[in-house]
Amino acid sequence: MLNSLYIKNYRNLREFKINSLEQVNLITGKNNTGKSALLEAISIYASRGDISQIRQLLEDRGEDIRQSDSKNILASNVQSFSSMFTDRKIDFNNKNTISIGQPNNSVVMRFVKYQDEEIKGEQGSIIRRRKITSDEDERQGYIEYNIGFEIAFNNWSRLFSLDNMLYSGDGLFLRKKENFQFIQTKNINRKINEQLFDSIALTEKEEYVIKALKIIEPDTEKIAFRAGGEYSALRVPVVKLSSVSEVLPLQSMGDGINRILTIILALVNSGNGFLLIDEFENGLHYTVQEQLWKIIFELSESLNIQVFATTHSEDCISGFQNVLNNSENPLKGKGKLIRLDNVNGEIKPVEYSPSELKTASDHNIETR
Repeated sequence: MLNSLYIKNYRNLREFKINSLEQVNLITGKNNTGKSALLEAISIYASRGDISQIRQLLEDRGEDIRQSDSKNILASNVQSFSSMFTDRKIDFNNKNTISIGQPNNSVVMRFVKYQDEEIKGEQGSIIRRRKITSDEDERQGYIEYNIGFEIAFNNWSRLFSLDNMLYSGDGLFLRKKENFQFIQTKNINRKINEQLFDSIALTEKEEYVIKALKIIEPDTEKIAFRAGGEYSALRVPVVKLSSVSEVLPLQSMGDGINRILTIILALVNSGNGFLLIDEFENGLHYTVQEQLWKIIFELSESLNIQVFATTHSEDCISGFQNVLNNSENPLKGKGKLIRLDNVNGEIKPVEYSPSELKTASDHNIETR
């Protein structure tokens, strides 16, 4: 679990620090104050800088990452990766680095210049490696170099050539990765939902899914995924209601219940890790949000999950506050609201403790 968070040079989070975090954290703020960037940064930290996760984030934002032998592949990929840096700055010194995490436990990313070199091994074999060039190397005379992207986590690092990006993940930090799920604002990824359901089918976690769906449809008895049609490779969610004899496709029951399915499947698959939700209120009527927060608090406690969610909604904040300060909440007091403000171009967090949030709510003080 993250007890605090420091982010340097990631998108509009130039120098950003949250002093303390709780098990359930709700992030609010005006447009362009870095709410989505904050979740992205946490996903990079949780993945330990996995190149597949980084590429997915870039592609989701419309950044073109090329894999072919196109003449423009290097320039295109440098431009894409530069979008992660504050002001899209491209530099090759140690000052222009992205850092995400906690002291002595951070993901660090930077552009580098490197050379391919060959050295002789102990038994005469040829070992090929990439050597990062220094300013001293360049001062000693003209050298040819390539441009790469280095990702480091603690004492481990990996250097990627930007003129030949890999399709697969690096695998370097695989054993160190945290479990996490990231629900973004775009349309529901039905393929991922299908996979997440398969991982918990016929376990007690399936009961948690049913309980969450009952927030909107109390007659829900069972859920399954069935073949979507003759020409579709996807399976679709269907439910059995106690009040209806037929099995019904969940997609026919509205955006709200499908949004809840996405959130609860991600939640029960985030054990001992992180759940990240961008724009929590999307598709959810204000009357169901407090009930969903109650389930999130309960399961984050029992499954040991740290939750980060963003919102623009006053109703979402109200529901969060009501559950957070409820004496029956197993995590009473173990949540907080964090508002992001843009102060002269710098993003600064304003942290609300449970008691401060309750006072703000009782006196109708704006916290968004």
